[in-house]
Parts: sequence; C-alpha cells; structure tokens
Amino acid sequence: MLEILAITTPIFLLIGTGYLAMGARLVNREQLQGVATFVLYFALPALVIRALTQNPLDQVLNTPYLLAYGLGSVAVFAFALLLTVGLQGKPLSEGALHALGMSASNSGFIGYPVAAMVLGVSPAAVIMALNFLIENLLIIPAALILAEAGRQSGRGIASVTRKTLLRLIRNPILAGLATGLLLAVTGTSLPGPLVQMIDMLANAAGPAALFVIGGTLFGLRVRGMLADVGQIVAGKLIFHPLAVLGLFLVMPQADPAMMAGALLFACAPMISVYPLLGHRYGMAGVSAAALMVATLAAFVTLSVAIWGMSQAGLLPSH
Repeated sequence: MLEILAITTPIFLLIGTGYLAMGARLVNREQLQGVATFVLYFALPALVIRALTQNPLDQVLNTPYLLAYGLGSVAVFAFALLLTVGLQGKPLSEGALHALGMSASNSGFIGYPVAAMVLGVSPAAVIMALNFLIENLLIIPAALILAEAGRQSGRGIASVTRKTLLRLIRNPILAGLATGLLLAVTGTSLPGPLVQMIDMLANAAGPAALFVIGGTLFGLRVRGMLADVGQIVAGKLIFHPLAVLGLFLVMPQADPAMMAGALLFACAPMISVYPLLGHRYGMAGVSAAALMVATLAAFVTLSVAIWGMSQAGLLPSH
C-alpha cells in the first residue's frame, strides 16, 4: 500500500499546493486563470500532438479502446439521463449536466498526471489523446446540445446543434487533435526546434494542471446539495469506472495496459470546466461542489483502483 501512496500522494500534494497558494493569497483568481489558459491552449495541445506523432498510428487509433471506453461512457451518460429526467423528473438541461458530470473525466488535468506516474508518460499520453476524442467529439457535445435544447425549449434542435458545434470547433484540444492526426497520417516530421518546444510545453502540462485544480477548489462549499452532489460523484467515481471495466471485460483479447489506463482515467473526477458549464445552466453551486467532493474523493478511489490493478497484475512493475 505504501507503493500506491507513493504514486498518488505527490499528485494530491500538488493539488494541495495550488489550494494553499490561493489560501495564502500568493496567487489570485486572475493569475490562476492565466495558468489554466496556458495549460488549456498550449501545454495540453502540445501533449496531444506529441502523443499522436511519436507513437505508431495503429496504437494511437486503438479501436477496441475507443469502443470500450466510449460505450462505457455513453452507458453512464444514458443512465444519468434516465435517472434524473425519467425517474426524478428534473429538467432536461439539469439532467444533461448530471450526465456530463458522471461520464466525462478530467483527462488532461488529473487523469494524465496519474496515469503518467503509474503507466509511464508515453502510454498515458496516448490514452489521454484517445479519451479526448471520446470526450470532445461525443460526450461533451451531446451534453451541451441537450442542455441547450432544454434551456431553449421551442427552438429547433438543428439550430441548437449547429451553434454548439461551432462553439466546440474553437476548442484548443480539438485543434491539437486535428494537428496531431494530420501530422501522423501524412507522416510529416517537424523541425527539431519545434519538436523541442512541443516537448517543453507537454512536460509542463501535468504539474501546472494539478496546481490549477487545487487553486480552483479553494473557496468552494457544499451547502444543502448533498443528494445531487452525492449522486453525481458516485456516478463519476464508481459507476463510470465499473461501466468501462465491464466493457473491457467483454472485449476479446483486451490489452491489459490499455484496460489499466482506461480505469485510471475513468476514476478521475469530472472535467475542470464543469462548474463553468453548470453556471450557464443554473447549476453553479451543485457543479462546483461536485467537482470539489469528487476531486477529494478521487484520492481514495484512485488509490483503491491502483491497488486492485496491481493485485490483478495489470500494472507494470516499477
């Protein structure tokens, strides 16, 4: 168990450093937003480009992984909609945000740093790129389209879909995915100085992202939202990993390393912009509280997942 804590503790210490920096007023919200912008617009796209260009294309576009992780995420998304809208009678926009919180992992800011320490930098970057494809092309657009449809009832779904997709096209992660795939498919080699710059940016992604998460958590409170927060957090940290695991187990000849990576990413809390999206659709308090609780609880669930995978022989020996 000490080996497990040696992996997870530095990650959460970095998160704690960001939290304490905000608490001690060493940084403010604007400065933290600057670091977050650097990670989102520069470091993570560089990390994606490096993963897509420095690994064989057939390894990057791993169809069994995309099916297992994608279908597992979609299953949780659909379950959340059925539970919130169908059984609990919540509005569609609220149900869509619940579904997003349960099925979209914080792959770049938490999933990747954890997986990099457990599996190694290169496998973690490949799996992160695969998850970005699923999250940015499937889960997030579906949630935003449904949330907009619920918020703007009476407007055509085609108009809502078009506006949502146009907004997503400006996503820097998608730009990194498109650039990396284009370079990989065409076999284009980048000049040495540009490769070094991409490496430097990519190496900064993990620590900076964890620092931002910690600073973001400062000041968040859970007040009178226990039922909704508990439901979202349980869906994300328990149901999502179990659904992904179930899909991998029924896949013929599943790669143990890819399965381990999928579970690590699925055990991560929800995407970091979840409170921002929640604010747009009237769930600011619930989404912020859910992010805080899920991030803190992930220390336990990730440690348990790593221990279970080590016992099952899915992890490489260190």
